[in-house]
Amino acid sequence: MPVSGRPPYDDGNIFARILRGEIPARKVHEDDHALAFHDIAPQAPVHVLVIPKGPYVSAADFLTKADAETVAGFWRAVAEVARKLGLEDAGYRLLTNMGHDAGQEVPHFHVHVFGGGPLGPMLAQRA
Repeated sequence: MPVSGRPPYDDGNIFARILRGEIPARKVHEDDHALAFHDIAPQAPVHVLVIPKGPYVSAADFLTKADAETVAGFWRAVAEVARKLGLEDAGYRLLTNMGHDAGQEVPHFHVHVFGGGPLGPMLAQRA
């Protein structure tokens, strides 16, 4: 494991393969900084993933390694996705999971965009 405590980037992860065009995706948006596509197992009426075009494992990794233009371009793409999907008026949720305990399934930084109806509580209630 690198000194930073973060695992190294796995170039064989599914999002890296989608970026290379090896796996198809239902694209919502693409530009120089990001690719957005529909989740294959949606957890809300609208569930889109936005991924940066680069080998970043987490938000910390992305913010440490990417230049300011890339970071700004990525977040502009997230906002553009919400606009394109008509989510701005009713509202939407952004979520990013980082690490095992948070439930990160793909080791490529990504943001989930949820919307299209009431989303319920942000976290499940603990007993």
